[in-house]
Amino acid sequence: MSEFAATAHPAATVVLLRDAADGCEVLLVRRNAKLAFHGGAWVFPGGRIDPEDHQRAEHGAIEHAARYAAAREAREEAGLEVVPQDLLLFSRWLTPTNVAKRFDTWFFVGAVTSGSVQVDGGEIHDHRWFQPRQALAAQRGREIELPPPTFVTLVQLGDHPTVQSTLSALRQRPFEFFEPQLHFTPEGACTIYHGDAAYGSGGIEQPGARHRLWMSDSGWRYEREP
Repeated sequence: MSEFAATAHPAATVVLLRDAADGCEVLLVRRNAKLAFHGGAWVFPGGRIDPEDHQRAEHGAIEHAARYAAAREAREEAGLEVVPQDLLLFSRWLTPTNVAKRFDTWFFVGAVTSGSVQVDGGEIHDHRWFQPRQALAAQRGREIELPPPTFVTLVQLGDHPTVQSTLSALRQRPFEFFEPQLHFTPEGACTIYHGDAAYGSGGIEQPGARHRLWMSDSGWRYEREP
């Protein structure tokens, strides 16, 4: 666990998948534009880990509490039921230290086999099912706004014909802990992730391996090269 995690709010997110005629789709929900944190952004259902989630967790384990939180958020924000134990733990994201409001968020992936989306109309105002590449294209076209963890996760999901093929591919990926380091550039911003040659060095121009997200006015680009 990062030494900074204690200063961030524990949270959980669930990436919900369904089968569609043209391939696997992922659910994004739109946050109320009036919210201070990512207002108007399109995200995966999620939120803080509540005391009730900790109470249900085995031996108080944070990962188990996060599973219950992810399933609860799917129900509260999208009206969909998922089984906590069936969720695939995919990644964990810690907000950079130079951001005022910080979260330590566990990302899970799960299949939706029945039910229709019902947003709460309060915190969540809209929803849409996308193929991952469609969501990324919509972001490039400035049709939707995506937070960095959502953008990177959509890239990692890839495009697969079915939910099962998506989950199978994700199971082959190692669990990753993202503790981004945020840098500002003349073109916009860049977040540096683990494995990048500049991670921890303070200089983003350092040659070597790349694992970063470029966020400029002209577009976003996830770069990962050994």
